Order: sequence, then structure tokens, then C-alpha cells
Amino acid sequence: MSNGSSLNEFLLLAFADTRELQLLHFSLFLGIYLAALLGNGLIITAIACDHHLHTPMYFFLLNLSILDLGSISTTVPKSMANSLWDTRAISYSGCAAQVFLLLFSLSAECSLLTVMAYDRYVAICRPLHYGTLMGSRACTKMAAAAWASGFLYALLHTANTFSIPFCQGNTVDQFFCEIPQILKLFCSDSYLREAGVIVVSICLIFVCFIFIVVSYVQIFTAVLRIPSEQGRHKAFSMCLPHLTVVSLFLSTGMFAHLKPPSLSSPALDLMVAVLYSVVPPAVNPLIYSLRNKELKEAVRKLVQRQDQ
Repeated sequence: MSNGSSLNEFLLLAFADTRELQLLHFSLFLGIYLAALLGNGLIITAIACDHHLHTPMYFFLLNLSILDLGSISTTVPKSMANSLWDTRAISYSGCAAQVFLLLFSLSAECSLLTVMAYDRYVAICRPLHYGTLMGSRACTKMAAAAWASGFLYALLHTANTFSIPFCQGNTVDQFFCEIPQILKLFCSDSYLREAGVIVVSICLIFVCFIFIVVSYVQIFTAVLRIPSEQGRHKAFSMCLPHLTVVSLFLSTGMFAHLKPPSLSSPALDLMVAVLYSVVPPAVNPLIYSLRNKELKEAVRKLVQRQDQ
């Protein structure tokens, strides 16, 4: 296996060797996947059908739910199928597609979370200008920019990754084709080429992180100046779900890709990968709906409408 052209498939990490544990893994992932489909599907349908939710905040939340469905659908079904059929194989083109789709979903989500932080900043710190700054055309352009940046980044990163020769076999120590694990299969003289893309990735994530932090520093400064306790509570309720999602998404993703090799172990890598690629799409709908009366009411009406 001297290079990528001679590879027909990769071998993914198996969660378990015994049939009972394989079926347990299949059942757990099936439950998580169905929860993600149900939660995000309800949010998308509720926002699309309820005209009261046709506001910038819910428009961006709809886009986030679509990206969450895309990211979890990229990794979990293949892992479930491998456990069910007792195999580890994924085709070369399937692995490349998995890398592209996951990078697209995660990078677009990172950009979208940054846009959502800006939306919260304008709503709380510049409420009189909210209608002007966050008009329908501006929101559409920001969402389109998030999707376009994710697509371009994923295309360039995937093309660069799979044009580099592989000399270290075809075993990927993860339940999906993850970039840090694929890097271990590169020839020793190919790391420098991929390092440039990784540096660009780190810079982009850092820019998003700094923008979100600066936005929330100004948001919390403005919230603490609100004289009424009810006003402060309402402002915090608007921001805490988004801040929780951002913290979970960035902390697990950055740890997975930037942790030093000395901390790397198969068990830790597996746990972190589940935390950043599987858990957020399943719990994000719950996080956003727990403290949001409008969204809960829209979902309740939607469910009642289906029961009639």
C-alpha cells in the first residue's frame, strides 16, 4: 500500500469483538440517532410551520438543526451498519465522502454559531438597530456565507488530505474517518503539506472563538446593567442555550484535534469523538427547547396537530 491510489478500503475501529456487545453498540447508537432525528426534525418543522418563529434567532436555529442532522448522519449510520453486519470496512471513496461531509457540517456549524453570537449581541446590546442589522436579507446572506465557507473549507481540506500518499496501512483507529487518525497513515515526508491546512484550520477556529468570547463579554456587561431582575432573566434565557451549545461544541472539538500525542489513547480518542460528533446533535434540541417557551409551545401545537 504505497499510496492512496492502491487503497480500495479502510478498516474502522470496532467498538466490540463479541456479538452481544456489537448489538448493544448498535442499539445505543440507534437510540441516539433516532433522538437526534426526532429532536432536530421537530425543531425544523415547528420553525418552518409557525409564523411566530420566523425571526432571525429561529432562522439560524433551523439552519443549525439541519447541520446537526447532517453531521450525525455522516458518522453514526455507517458505524451502526458495521456493528450489525460484523464488519469494519469502509470504501476509499466512502471514507473521503465521510471526511468531506463531516468537515462541511462542523465548519459550517462553527461559522453559524459565530453568526448566532452576533445575533444575540445585536438583540441585547443594540436593540434599536436590530431590525436594520438583522433584516431578512442580511440573515440570509450570513447563513449562506456560513454554508459556503463550510463547503469551501471541506472541499480544500478533503482534496488535500486524499491526495497525500498513505504508507502506514489502512487501519483507522476511530469509528469513522477522522482527520487526526488518517494523519497517522501518511508517509513520513507528507506531514508538512497537511500541516499548512491544519494551521489554517486552527486560525479559523480561533477567530470564531475570539469573536464569540468578545460578543458574550459585551452581552453580559449589558445584561448586568439591566435594572429589572425580570429583564436580566429574559436576556440570560436568550443567551444561555447558545452559550451551552458553543461550549460543548468547541471544547470537545478542539480537544479532539489539538490535544498533545502524550494524551492520546484509543479509549480517550473514542470517547472524545463521540462527545463532539454524536452527542451535540442529539442534545442540542433539548438544550434550546428547555428554556424557550415559544419553541416548546410551537412543538406542542405541532404534536397536537398530528394527533388530530
